[in-house]
Amino acid sequence: MKLKTLFKALALTASIALSSSVAAKDMRLGLIVPASHEWSKAATAMGEELKEKSGGRHTMSIFPAGQLGNEAQMLQQLQTGALDMAFMTVAEITNRSEDFGALFAPYLVKNVHDSGILLNGPTAQKLLDSLAADIGAVGLGFGGASMRLLLTAFPIQSAEDLKGRKIRITPFPPAKDFYQIMGAASTPMPVTDVYDSLANGQVDGVDADLELVWRMKFYERGNTLLHSSHMMFPVIGLVSGRLWQQLDEADRELIRETTRKHLNGLFKTYGVVEAEMLENIRGTGKVQIIEAGPEFFSSINQQWETLWNKRTPVLQELRKEAAQIN
Repeated sequence: MKLKTLFKALALTASIALSSSVAAKDMRLGLIVPASHEWSKAATAMGEELKEKSGGRHTMSIFPAGQLGNEAQMLQQLQTGALDMAFMTVAEITNRSEDFGALFAPYLVKNVHDSGILLNGPTAQKLLDSLAADIGAVGLGFGGASMRLLLTAFPIQSAEDLKGRKIRITPFPPAKDFYQIMGAASTPMPVTDVYDSLANGQVDGVDADLELVWRMKFYERGNTLLHSSHMMFPVIGLVSGRLWQQLDEADRELIRETTRKHLNGLFKTYGVVEAEMLENIRGTGKVQIIEAGPEFFSSINQQWETLWNKRTPVLQELRKEAAQIN
């Protein structure tokens, strides 16, 4: 009897050891932004904290700058389990789940700080919960980025000046609709091609944020910076559904909380970074900076709202929550 008990104890010990071995993992996380980008810095810090808190069982290798492909390709890799995690633009998710498009409503929030409150609110968090069934990846949390603005290679005074102009956009429905309503010719292209394209006339302007305009030196090819903050542009933390199923609850909670912490830290980071980068651009004297509020795009905003209210009830829910912030 004692021998039998000993065998059971040894079997249990071996089982626990085997489980720990299987659970230990070097996770691969992909991003399309360069290593110098705040999203990449947050991912690196997250990986370091995860390693520390897991006692070295979980480590993370970061692959920035699209090393693993574009976001559509990385999403496929998440679905198959070839990629473990990604920090991805919510724009890419909107191409597969239309409700996420409501997050890009013009002037939904005033600034990055307010976007952090809204994205941690009940409606946005409910959207996260839908991802496992919709795309085969688990949504862990949202993070921030600079608010969207326009840099043009020509002078502008009103939205009318943008009609017929070629504006580089991220190709996803909310942005396409915004510029189509405006009468501009939305022109998708890799962000790495924008600098030269502004110079040779392939595009007349770019829908971007202050981080791109400053760090990729787009301002050198610009004439007017329309500091409009017309849309937020969040990042989302995703983990492969296949990996998630293999993790126990303790590891799931560790990964979820560590990811959310560093993504949420981006809202505060960009509150500081935006102001610094705007002053950096102003200091170059290269472009005219125009402050533009909702009135600049007034009729365009209304038409966009009408269109998207028909597509998803989430927009009205978000507007109600945003009104409580503002």
